[in-house]
This record gives sequence, C-alpha cells and structure tokens, in this order.
Amino acid sequence: MRTPAARRRNLTSGLLFGLGVIAFLDEVVFHQLLHWHHFYDRGTTAAGLVSDGLFHAFSWFATIAGLFLFADLRRRHELRRRLWAGAGLIGAGAFQLYDGLVQHKLLGLHQIRYNVDLLPYDVGWNVTAVLVMLAGAILLFRGRPARDGLEHDA
Repeated sequence: MRTPAARRRNLTSGLLFGLGVIAFLDEVVFHQLLHWHHFYDRGTTAAGLVSDGLFHAFSWFATIAGLFLFADLRRRHELRRRLWAGAGLIGAGAFQLYDGLVQHKLLGLHQIRYNVDLLPYDVGWNVTAVLVMLAGAILLFRGRPARDGLEHDA
C-alpha cells in the first residue's frame, strides 16, 4: 500500500511526534530542571510560567496527535518505519532550529541561557538541530521508494 496518502500520513505522524517530543524535552530540561529560561522571558515570572504551561500543552498535543496517527498507520498496515522515523527527526530538528533562530534571535522571546557568553550555546543548539534534520533526511531518502517498506519489512 504505497499510496501518496499513506506517505503523507507517515510524514505527518512522524513530524508531529518529533516536534512534540523535542518541545517536551526542551520544556522539561531547560525550563523546569535547569531553570535557564521560560518560553516567554520578556515579562514577569508569572507570565513566563504561564507561557511554559501553554508550551508544555502544545508539546503534548503534538506528541499525542502524532501517536494517534501512528496507531492508525499500524491499524491500516501502512506504517513505513524509516519514513516515519526520518520525518520524526526532521520535525525535532526543525523545531529546534526554529527555536534557536526565530524565538531566540529574531523575536528575542528568550535565550538559551542568561549571563553567559551565548555564542557556544547558540552554535551548539543550531548545529545540533541541523545534524538531527540531516539524519532525518538521510532516513527519508535512503528508504525511498523501494526500501521504505511497510512495517513488516526489515
């Protein structure tokens, strides 16, 4: 069942899952555990905490939506593991790159960390994002079209 619709569903599910998981990890690690920043740092601490809650809800909605689509792909026997995983990595990397370039630099909503030299953090953040996206692209194109097999394929 190698239909364009099945391919789109695999891509959508993987992208949502990857985006949701990396956003969740960002929220837990950098916002809650390390206390390096909030989603929105240009206001009060209360505004930062509310923005973190909304960001956390968004990450879980994306993750759960991706998993519901994943379950539907399995039910239909249309899951293409490499395609799905590649899309997941691209979703994660794209979110991280968007966060690093748009939210950190363009909009200035927050920085990775404060009161330190940002250059190593910014470079590490954005280079990691590009590497994750590159890994996803390799999976997408390596598995295309003859080898992106259905779930039961090796």
